[in-house]
Amino acid sequence: MIVTDKYLLSEEEEKKLILREYRGLLRQLKHRLKKGDKKLVRRAFEVAADAHKHMRRKSGEPYILHPLAVARIVVEEIGLGVTSVICALLHDTVEDTEVTLKEIELEFGSTPSRIVEGLTKISNVVETKDTTQQAENFKKILLTLADDPRVILIKIADRLHNMRTLESMSRDKQLKIASETSYLYAPLAHRLGLYEIKTEMEDLCLKITDREVHDEIAQKLKDTKRERSRYINEFIKPIREELEVNHFDFEIYGRPKSIHSIWNKMRTKHVTFEEVYDLFAIRIILKTEHEKEDCWKVFSLITNHYQHSVERLRDWVSTPKSNGYEALHTTVMGPGGKWVEVQIRTERMNDIAEKGLAAHWKYKEGGNATESKLDDWLKNIRELLQNPDSNAMDFIQDLKKDIFLDEIYTYTPNGDMRILPSGSTALDFAFSIHSELGKTCIGAKVNYKLVPISHVLRNADQIEIITSKKQKPNDDWLKFVVTAKARSRIKYYLKEEKRIKAQDGKEILSRKLDHLKVPASQQNLFEIANFFHYHSPTDLLYSIAIGGFDVRELSQFSVHGDRLIAPEQPKREEPLPENEEQLGRNIPAKGYELVIFGESADRIQYKLANCCQPIPGDDVFGFITASEGLKIHRTNCPNAATLLANYGHRVVKAKWAKNKEISFLTGVKINGLDDVGVIHKITNVVSGELRMNMRSMSIDSKDGIFEGTIMVFVNHKEELDELCHRLESLNGINKVTRLDMEPTQN
Repeated sequence: MIVTDKYLLSEEEEKKLILREYRGLLRQLKHRLKKGDKKLVRRAFEVAADAHKHMRRKSGEPYILHPLAVARIVVEEIGLGVTSVICALLHDTVEDTEVTLKEIELEFGSTPSRIVEGLTKISNVVETKDTTQQAENFKKILLTLADDPRVILIKIADRLHNMRTLESMSRDKQLKIASETSYLYAPLAHRLGLYEIKTEMEDLCLKITDREVHDEIAQKLKDTKRERSRYINEFIKPIREELEVNHFDFEIYGRPKSIHSIWNKMRTKHVTFEEVYDLFAIRIILKTEHEKEDCWKVFSLITNHYQHSVERLRDWVSTPKSNGYEALHTTVMGPGGKWVEVQIRTERMNDIAEKGLAAHWKYKEGGNATESKLDDWLKNIRELLQNPDSNAMDFIQDLKKDIFLDEIYTYTPNGDMRILPSGSTALDFAFSIHSELGKTCIGAKVNYKLVPISHVLRNADQIEIITSKKQKPNDDWLKFVVTAKARSRIKYYLKEEKRIKAQDGKEILSRKLDHLKVPASQQNLFEIANFFHYHSPTDLLYSIAIGGFDVRELSQFSVHGDRLIAPEQPKREEPLPENEEQLGRNIPAKGYELVIFGESADRIQYKLANCCQPIPGDDVFGFITASEGLKIHRTNCPNAATLLANYGHRVVKAKWAKNKEISFLTGVKINGLDDVGVIHKITNVVSGELRMNMRSMSIDSKDGIFEGTIMVFVNHKEELDELCHRLESLNGINKVTRLDMEPTQN
């Protein structure tokens, strides 16, 4: 590992620091330790310290500080116990050192060994045109989630600490890690109820991908802190008095919204920082055994003082979210005409909100309904992963839709509730009940009215599914279902015929493997399929059945016990289309920074991505596409997270070189009051004061408000920023923002 100049600790100081961190971990674990536990934790620490003794992080500090930090997050912020701490301490030993899983099993038992195995990354994953190593890794992570949720919780703790300590990494590594985090780990943390961790991850990602925006919002939060505190105190005072009079045991405080959520509101609602009304939320935590009753009593007391918004009432006390989150949220009109969000929870609800899945285990003995919902989700993941033909990229994309979309609550004819993602259809509902019901679904009755299977459901709909034995799934079904389970099962049924044919291929292959004296195990099938670049064992067996693959080619494999071992194969270059071959030869070696419009510009062909329209001054990266050569994207591009998270191997480092002779087309969106002379004022700023070359301007006016787009040529981002600033300062202009496209499918 590389030691940076900043690291100055002596060997003696390092030992003291490691010991201090270890003792801090034991203090946090103190109340969970049973007889013999302390000895096991000590032994895990010793094994990890010895295994990593010659390793250092990029910052220069001893590597053992990383597993210690992950173990502390596991206890303090996620609320796991001794077994998870042992696994967190050992999580990198098998992957990075000489320690084996067998040694861990002998010393600590089968459970820690199995969890550490789950935490160990995949090696030798063959990439195909339909998947990538990152996607396969993500799928492995989710597979372990279904097997033992502690694996993903420790993985999230590991990723959180990596995000907190990214400063020492190279810029391209920072972007890749941040993109993977925002693409998968933050949504998973959210789905598992770890809201604090999800929020911190999103803030840290924004800090990497758009530092300027992050720092600007952070500074504005700091500047307005005193004013905000004064307002919170004024708002809380009558509520506190009312709660005390009614003898509630409670905590009440205000907390600012996260930087990422503020930025997201600014971006989606097209408002400035000053226009984001809910910069903070008031939280009331009750100590009570009468949970529902007291939450509603407190709501009633609050609305005695402040008018609430009916549209913004969220009752997750009566109907918890599918990840177990329970609370009552309301938005009320506070002093000075400001909307304020108030969250009402009990101590148990707060514990679940902060510790998520780990807190569920703690309350499992109560057998509450929220626990079973979370179990249902984990069971659903298990079912999805059992599909042998499941493509990793498709699987991740489908599952992300389930994670991200809002939820609707629907009901069976008997009144049983089913929670589905927003946008779900009658067919999604059928598959959520049972795969066979979905397979034979021909229509539905929604609130007693006959509808087609593509009918989009709404909150509180009651659905009766109509079936026919003659019904068969078809490709069109995939166009309107949104749940991962429905998509997965439909794809499964569509491949049924192929699988039947593949059975013939399996018989042929089994005879050949019998001759080689090895079983036709799933592991051996994957080994053969991977070596010959088939997407799945089914594709291999189907190919054998139709004569597309000759089993005599297996003679080049070697046999070790019950396992087939593929021969070493030369490193496979990713095939590039014809127009990319020259590009492939011209891409600089790893570690070289591609300087756009510098000396190397003539040697490399590239295009500027339409989705984010980068201009000089933007933070950018290069991406090798499958058909259009090298494309340059902004790091805060709507598609950046997907590209960097899934196709890190295609990313080329890039930066701008100064060149005042070349102009770039970009645009701004503008809105304001439709007043006389407004167009003249705008064109005067663009062409007169700033002397910019304006390509086009389109203005649309309705009911006294205008919205428009201006396309201009600029040499540098500073010029675009100056244009936005000048236009925004004009009388009657409400908002000016840089033109961005929507994220595209990749």
